[in-house]
Amino acid sequence: MTERIIAAIGMARYLPAEPAHSLALDLGDFHPSAHGGMQLELSVADGIVQGCTARIGLMHRSTEKLFEARDYRQIMMLANRHDWLSAVSSEMGVALAIEHATGITPPERATWSRMLLAEAGRIGAIALFAAAGGAPDALALREQWATWQERATGGRVHPMVNRIGGLEHAIPSPALEEILDICNAADSAHKQWNDYFEARTALQGLAILEQQDARDFACSGAVGQASGVDWDLRRDDSYLNYGQLDEDWSGPVRSQGDALARHLSLIEQAPLSARIIRRCVGELSALADEPFSVPLPKTLRAPEGLVHVRTQNPLGIAGWLLVSDGAPMPVRLKARTPSFAHLQAMQHALVGVPLDLLSVAVGSFFFVTGDSDR
Repeated sequence: MTERIIAAIGMARYLPAEPAHSLALDLGDFHPSAHGGMQLELSVADGIVQGCTARIGLMHRSTEKLFEARDYRQIMMLANRHDWLSAVSSEMGVALAIEHATGITPPERATWSRMLLAEAGRIGAIALFAAAGGAPDALALREQWATWQERATGGRVHPMVNRIGGLEHAIPSPALEEILDICNAADSAHKQWNDYFEARTALQGLAILEQQDARDFACSGAVGQASGVDWDLRRDDSYLNYGQLDEDWSGPVRSQGDALARHLSLIEQAPLSARIIRRCVGELSALADEPFSVPLPKTLRAPEGLVHVRTQNPLGIAGWLLVSDGAPMPVRLKARTPSFAHLQAMQHALVGVPLDLLSVAVGSFFFVTGDSDR
C-alpha cells in the first residue's frame, strides 16, 4: 500500500500539520539548508520512496525583483544573500556582468584577489558540507576559513568585498600569509575525509543520478561531476585569470552517480582550490603596489544591451543575464544558480531510496534553500 508522507526540512518543521503522515528530515546540525524551509512530498510503499516532489518557495526572497529596484552599486549588496555558501562568487558574477556591459576593466590585482577569495570560499563550502556529513575536523576547517574571511574582507558570512571595477579594499598582507595555513589544512583533511566517506557503506549505490539525467537537468559542480558530467568553467569557458593556470581538472569527475560519488567529487575539489590559491598568493605578492580598483563615475549606467556571464561557484555553475536600457538600474538581472537544478534532479534520484536513508540521500545533493527560493 502506498502512503503519502510530507518530509519537512529546516523551518518547514514548524508549519501547520497537513492531513498526511509527516516527518522531520534531519540533514545534520551544520547543513546550510537547516536555516531555510522546504518540504518533500513523498509516495512511500513498504518503506521505499516511489515518488518525490520538492516543495520550494517558502522563503520568497524575491532577489531578482529587488535587483530591478536598485542601482548597479546597490545590487552588489543583494548578490551574496541568496546562496550563503557562494557569497564572494555571486558578488563577483554580478560585478563581471556589469563590467562587461559597461566596458570597465578591473586591475590585475583585483582579478587575482577575486580568484583567491572565490577558491577560499569553495574550501569553506566544502568543509561545511563535509561537516554536515559527519567528517572529522571539517567544522574546525570551516571555522578557520570563516575567521580568515572576516579578517580579509570584514565580513564573516556576507563579505561585500567585490565592487564594480575591482574590490572595496585590498586583501591585507597578513591574510595572504594566513590563507596558506588553510590550504595546508585542506590538503591534510582531504585524505581523512576521503577515507571517512568511503567507509560509509550506506552511501554506495544510494540515490543514483544517471549521467543523462544530470545533463538533462543541467547539474553541475560535484553533483554533475559525480555522474560523469565533465564540465568546469574555469577550464572550459575561462574567466578571470583561470586560463593562465596549468591544472588537472579531471580529478572530481566520477561515473557512479551515487551519494558516495557526490561526496567524493565534492571533497576532491579542495586540493585543487588550495593549489590555485597558492598561485594567487604568488601573483599578488608581485602586485602589492598595484591598484585594486578603478574610479567610477558618479552615476553608473550600462548602455542598452544584453550580457550573459557564467561563473563556477562552490555548488556549481551560476549564470547571470543582464538586460539594460541605459538607466542607472537594470531592466532585468536574471540569476540561474545551481540549487534549483540539483533539487529537480534529486526528485528522480530519490525513487527507490529506503525511507530510513532519506536524509543521507538528500544531504548528498548539495543545495541551499535560499538559492532555490531566490
